[in-house]
Amino acid sequence: MTTETDQAVVRLSDAECWRALSEALLGRLAVAAGGEIDIFPVNFVVSDGALYFRTAPGEKLLELAVHPEVAFEIDGYTDETAFSVVVKGVAERLESQKDIDAADLLPLSPWIPTLKYRWVRIQPTAVSGISFTRGVEPERY
Repeated sequence: MTTETDQAVVRLSDAECWRALSEALLGRLAVAAGGEIDIFPVNFVVSDGALYFRTAPGEKLLELAVHPEVAFEIDGYTDETAFSVVVKGVAERLESQKDIDAADLLPLSPWIPTLKYRWVRIQPTAVSGISFTRGVEPERY
């Protein structure tokens, strides 16, 4: 991660954002449907410039079918720094057997003991991130 001692907040490069996404295990998917915003925690994998996750039929898939524009966020921290990466994009359920077979080869398994046999791919339209230098709050007065 890029850090600068003279700046508390630093924008991450595209490469740094993708490196953080590739190393993350869990993210949050934000979808807007019916005037409501829902956020779902999902484990995911990065492949060929896209994000992939598995899910079961239900509310998440229904909302994505109605409003495929999504935001996806990861974050993390150490004792010295913290970071956040946001991906905006379009989510699509994989329908072709060729796409599903390729996705089945990706290193991703559900974290809970449920069948999650639907694949979703997020094609990014924008990726951004920031890194924060952690420290003690300066004197206020």
